[in-house]
Formats: sequence, structure tokens, C-alpha cells
Amino acid sequence: MSEKSYNANDLKILEGLEAVRVRPGMYIGSTGVKGLHHILWEIVDNSIDEAANGYADHITVTLHADGSASVEDNGRGMPTDMNTKAHMSGVELIFTKLHAGGKFDSENYAFSGGLHGVGASVTNALSAWLKVEVYRKTVFRMTFKSYYDKSKKKWMCGVPEAPLEDTGVKTDKKGTYVRFMPEKEVFETVEWNYDTVSKRLKELAFLNKGVRIDLIDERTHYREEEVTADDGDTVLKKVALPKKEPVSYKYDGGLVDFVSYLNEGKTALYSNTLYYSTVKDIKVKGAEAGKIKIEFAICHTKDDEESLYSFVNNICTVEGGYHETGFHNGLLKVINDYAKNNGVLKAKDSPFIVDDIKEGLTAVLTVKMNNVEFEGQTKTKLGNPEVKAPVEQAVAEGLASLISARGNKGVFDEIAKKAKFAADDRIKHRAERDIAKAASDTDDLNLIGKLAACSGKNPDMNELFIVEGDSAGGTAKQARVRQYQSILPLRGKPLNVQKKSALQTLQNEELKTLISAIGAGFNNSFDVEKTRYKKVIILSDADQDGLHIRCILLTFFFKYMRDLVKAGYVYIGMPPLYKVYKKDMEIYAYDDTELDEAIKKVGKGYQIQRYKGLGEMSAEQLWDTTMNPATRNLIQVTIEDASAAKDVIEMLMGDKVEGRKQFLAENANFNKVDGFIEKVNFKRDEGEAYD
Repeated sequence: MSEKSYNANDLKILEGLEAVRVRPGMYIGSTGVKGLHHILWEIVDNSIDEAANGYADHITVTLHADGSASVEDNGRGMPTDMNTKAHMSGVELIFTKLHAGGKFDSENYAFSGGLHGVGASVTNALSAWLKVEVYRKTVFRMTFKSYYDKSKKKWMCGVPEAPLEDTGVKTDKKGTYVRFMPEKEVFETVEWNYDTVSKRLKELAFLNKGVRIDLIDERTHYREEEVTADDGDTVLKKVALPKKEPVSYKYDGGLVDFVSYLNEGKTALYSNTLYYSTVKDIKVKGAEAGKIKIEFAICHTKDDEESLYSFVNNICTVEGGYHETGFHNGLLKVINDYAKNNGVLKAKDSPFIVDDIKEGLTAVLTVKMNNVEFEGQTKTKLGNPEVKAPVEQAVAEGLASLISARGNKGVFDEIAKKAKFAADDRIKHRAERDIAKAASDTDDLNLIGKLAACSGKNPDMNELFIVEGDSAGGTAKQARVRQYQSILPLRGKPLNVQKKSALQTLQNEELKTLISAIGAGFNNSFDVEKTRYKKVIILSDADQDGLHIRCILLTFFFKYMRDLVKAGYVYIGMPPLYKVYKKDMEIYAYDDTELDEAIKKVGKGYQIQRYKGLGEMSAEQLWDTTMNPATRNLIQVTIEDASAAKDVIEMLMGDKVEGRKQFLAENANFNKVDGFIEKVNFKRDEGEAYD
């Protein structure tokens, strides 16, 4: 085979916003549900930056009936004058040029979440159309459109229809209005998730004290009900639901209100939520590198796990970073000193460790600064090491001042006692780590119950299917490829660990078997690098019991193997709901939309089989529809929004019963769980070797 020539003419030059259209994942993380909402957050964050810097106090987000979304604020309004270097208006510059904006210095924005300067332009590039109105004494308008140019054989993305127009219409309003339609050719879905949007806006209202954020949903929502047709068959009918009322979020208590909201349904140790705010200097190698605003609120509960939510310039840092390290260090120092000075820790006692002071802690930490180094455009982890020291200092100083404040001694007595109890429990139950280590270190996988282990030793290739029931488990064992697919059938429903201790969890045989199979430890000793599988796939029936099992297992992973979820190694298998067939033709449908499409393709004389459980499938059918990497659909579990995921798990698996039935009723399509999972297609090339 002759070698293909490679020269300078083979290099492609992507002009304007074309690069965004060609590789959207580089800018928004994915083209799934997460990526769709990312382009909305980019516009929302611009308005929030106006509010955070004192220029706006009212933001309205509307989900329109046609599928578009709009964001309006009462800030200063985007610049409408001409940029002399680019020879275009400020509005056009913002929406058509990457890395263009007013956030690269501290003169216009002291703090900004959109530091990459690509937000508005990326939203424009990935929209079918985008319209802007700017209110600066008169109304300015501009429209952008995307289309495929057949003559040039490429996409023209976010192209202005005309220069920015000053309509001459006088207005008393001020600010900016942006409305856009996501491009269907780019995204796997263009349906906005109301809960995802409302939770984020509510979060932003907590973080920006006194700012009012309105959410308006103009769409009509439906639910499907089974009805009996004239011929006696049971069919599904769409029933329109009442339209959602507009909601407003505004919290004059800011972070204190946020902590109270997070602690709803929990028992607080004390009534006074502790709050502190300050501004510190950032130093890099002894030199000052700007200012950082640090704000935190804390309140302990009787729970045994930490709920820490950290933000940088209003961006939720799900993966943590140096600010969280500084926060924990400052808290640890103060509580250790207080416990020693007040007799909670005796001379013979060892100091508390970080895990002790985390137990039962609910906290919100925010920092606002310039020159932020997020890890990636998706902004989930703070990478500025110089932030750790000022945050640690601020937390230590803030808590010290709160200790001396009138009425707070009892509060810190409770915090110290809680940490002492956690430390004593940690020492008492050291056996927990030994049990988990012994379970995960064993090489004799025949000792861990019904696991049918694969022969391969390569975690990158290996898959673990957690299957509901012995019947489906037996079918899956017949269907699997032994070299790389392991099967672990479940005996009934696993233990709900939301309100169970780590030791109680380890005493459950089903979960102990799962810990052993994954082989990477448990809880604080969990090391994701040691996992035997890069794909852990939950395979349950598409009904209420199946959803319950999914939630139980997700709760377990979220609580005790969270890094497995963060790494993207947890998936949900998607068994089909229907088979549409006649004679030698059959099509599988995974939801009701696909069912309608399958019926059209099969045509007259079709028959429908509704699968009530995995056990109804033959080994061949289960392989073709659910286990074959070339044809299956998987849902990759991600922690896109820690607060949303936590709320869903607490609501479904915790002590709260209010709203549980409503959630199940509204999510009657059990092949879909919104909030913290995203559908992905996974395929392997034929002939790939498995070690």
C-alpha cells in the first residue's frame, strides 16, 4: 500500500466560528444534554457577571414554546460602538470572535465566570439563529444565522444578517436581551430540562445576594397515559399538563439561605449558621497578584457525611480544587485548637484529621478572583495553587472571630464534640478499612458469590454488568463475551446506603461482593486507578422496581465510590421497551418516539411486543439490544450538577417521602432519569483485541 502524501495543502484552516461547529466538544464538553445546557449557561453567566459586579439586579430566563431560550438582564448593555481594531461593533465582536470580551482585565469586571471569552460566540456558533437587543437609551438589534454553504462545502456559523442596527426607538430600559435556537444538527437533544435550568438559576440567586432571577417556561408539557382503544387494545395517549407558573428566585440572606436550603429535611446541630466574608491579597512567590473575595457559610447536621458546595466566580467547582483544600485546612486548625483549649481533646488524644471535621458538615464556599485557572472549558476544578493560602487564612481568621462573638460558644462546643465522636468512631472501626482492603485485594473471584468474571485483565476493555435478578443474570451470562464482560446478578434489591454507616454497608453481602468485584477499595480508601473495570453497567428492568434499583446503586456509588462516577466509569444499560415486527423484519424501540418511528418503518401488519423485564429476552436478543458494544445504547452517569444529583438521591433514598411519588409519576419513562445522567452511544471497531 503506497503511503499517502502529506503536505501543507493538506492542512485545514478553520475560519471564524467554524472550528466550534467542527469540534463542539472542545468548547462545551459534549453534544448531549450537558452541552446543550452549557450554551445557555454561557449567556446566563454573562448576565450574572453584570450582577456580581454591581451593574444588574434582575435577570429573566425564558424557555420559549418554539424550543429557543432567552436571557435578559438590566445591566449596562453590551457595547454598541465600533471597535477600531476589529472594525465592527462591540456586539458583533462579542458574538463572532473567540477570545473577545471585556473580561481579560479588571477594569470592567472585577470578577467574572466567563474568563475564557468564548461563551457568547460559542453559543452563537452552535445555534440555528441568535438575536440580540441592547437597551442603551435606544434599542439596538442584531441577528445571526448558521447555514450550510453548498458552494463552499462548509458550515457558515453565526453569520450576521446585517450590521448592528440602531432602531432609533427610545427606551427607558437598560441591559441586554439574547434569544437563540440550539442547532438540531449539533445536539443529540434540543429539549431544555426545566429542573436542570431551575436548579441552576436558584443556585445563582443564592450566590448573588439580592439579585432576582425569574424563570418563565412557555412550553406545553405532556405525560403519557395508557388508555383502552375501541378495538380493546391498550394504547398510549399524550395528555397535556398545566403550564408551569413563572417562578422568581431572590435571597437576601445569600449563602446563609443556601445552607438552610441544603439542610432541609436534616437535623441541624445548632441554630446559628456561621457566616464570614473577607477580601485577601493573593501572593505568587512573595509578590502580590491581585485580590480574592472569600465567603463561606457552615452549619453541621447529625448526618455522617459532608455536603460541601464550592464555587469560583459563580461557577460550581464539582471537582473541588485548591480553594477546598484551603477551606478544610483552616477549619481543621481552628477546631483542633478549640477542642484542645476547651477540654474536648485530652492530652493523650491525637489531633483531629480532615475526615473528622467533615462529618455532618454542610458548607457553601465561594471565591471571586481574577486570572482563574479552571481545568478545561467545562470549569469543574480550580487549578490556582496560590488560592489555598489566602482561603486557609480567611477561614481560620473568620472562625476565630466567630468563636469570640456572643452566643457562639455553644455552637463550637457542638462542632468539637461532633468531630470527637467522628474521631472515636474512626479509631473504633479501623476494621472497616481492613475488610474493604481484603475484599478488593483478593484474586480469587470465585469467593465473591455469583460473579461470572471475565478472563481479561485489561480494565480499559473490561465491563461489569450488574444485572437485576437471577433469571436475567443467567441470560446475560449466556449472552456475554467471556474475554471482557463480567456478570454480577443481584439477589433482590440492594441495601439503601443513604442513611447507613460505612460499617453497616460493608456487612451487606451483595454490596461487599460488588466492592470486591470492582477491586478498588471503598469509601476513604477507594482508589479509582485500581478499578478492574472502566465500565460498570447497571442493567435493570424499565419499570418502577428497575428505577429503584438504579437509584439504590447510584446512591452507593455516589456515596462510597464517587471517583468512579467522576471518572465516567458508571453507566446504565438501555434495554429496549418494544419490538416491532412482521415476518422477517423486526426493529427494537427504546422509547415511545422510537416506537412511532419503528411502526412507520415496518408498515402495515406490524405487531408489537412490550418487554416487561430483561428475563423475557433470549440471550441473542439481550446481546443484540443491550450488551453488544456495536449496537447498544448506554447512559453515562456524570455529576454535572452536584447539588441536583444530591437532591434527587436524598429525595428518593433518604427520609423525605414528600414528593417521591410525584417524581416517579413524572418520570414514567423509566428508560430516562434526568438530572445527572446523559445518554451516549458507545461503539468499538471490529477486530479489536481483548487481553
